[in-house]
Amino acid sequence: MWGQPPSAVRRAQPGLFGIAWLMRKKSILSVLGVLFLVSCSPRDFLTRRLAADLISASDGFKVPQQFELQTGVLSNKDYASPEYLVLQHHGWISANPAACSPGMTPPPCWDVLLTPSGVDTVRALIPKDEADKSSLFIPVARRELVSVTGISKQDNLADVDFTWKWVPLNEVGAALYSGDLHYNSTVGFRDYDDGWRIAQSAPRSGQSLDDALKNSEPVP
Repeated sequence: MWGQPPSAVRRAQPGLFGIAWLMRKKSILSVLGVLFLVSCSPRDFLTRRLAADLISASDGFKVPQQFELQTGVLSNKDYASPEYLVLQHHGWISANPAACSPGMTPPPCWDVLLTPSGVDTVRALIPKDEADKSSLFIPVARRELVSVTGISKQDNLADVDFTWKWVPLNEVGAALYSGDLHYNSTVGFRDYDDGWRIAQSAPRSGQSLDDALKNSEPVP
């Protein structure tokens, strides 16, 4: 009488059976989605965040950089190296002319000593039982990941580009390593049965992490 007949109105509205079917379908899809996510490991998808976490946590990336400071008779080439010039500039080492040891060329040679300031600075950074040795291994810096800049995948292999920098650990490290200089590296990843990992060797693509760090290029 007013508008559509009652039968037409009933046909335009979904019945209880239709509503129940739709709800059941949504529930099934939700359960399937949850089961899919549960069956997947976080390492199954190589994201930039996963790559960054794996690089930062790797032993090769975390190992601190050590500087070998040699005292005693050195060639002029070693004494005039950039690192030793920095140590001279800070007043941590001094040297006197010395006769070159056999096979040490070219002359002149130098007898390198720690200054009193150098003794105070360096010996606080090394174990006491190594303080009197002629070769002193000083931990000077650690690596810090700046960002993952790109991922290129092919089948179960990937190349991951990342940027990192040195973070000085002490006064000697701050003199030898700039925290402002960034480096670009590329490391190979492989998709194993338990997910993506840094490849120990990458014969077909990329390179190992050790090689990636050795072959780093300063960011212009």
